[in-house]
Amino acid sequence: MPNYDGRVFVSLENTENGEVDERTRFAYHQNGFSVWADYAGGDIVRGHLVGTTDEDGRLHFLYHHLNTAGELRAGECNSIPQKLPDGRLRLRETWRWLNGDCSAGTSIIEEQAPGNSGVEHDD
Repeated sequence: MPNYDGRVFVSLENTENGEVDERTRFAYHQNGFSVWADYAGGDIVRGHLVGTTDEDGRLHFLYHHLNTAGELRAGECNSIPQKLPDGRLRLRETWRWLNGDCSAGTSIIEEQAPGNSGVEHDD
């Protein structure tokens, strides 16, 4: 099982109905099977996800965020990890909104190389 603690991910792909893009950074934390993250950037002012991981590193999350249009959005996401040749992780995600149009989509996020900056907030 991969350990997600301290890893930072960035979006590579997202379906058109998603709000995350290449400017969004996700800072992951883990304690046992509990996993959570803060995210921000691009059209996301501030977001949080909380969930669990299983023995294979698959993730199940609930997420919510505030976007730059002032909307609160919420959804759920399932992610399957893939280990890259250099040891970083790529997550293939299926998700759906729990408010708004309640549509679904897919996305891919990938771990940043060590030394890249993490999530920044305009506090």
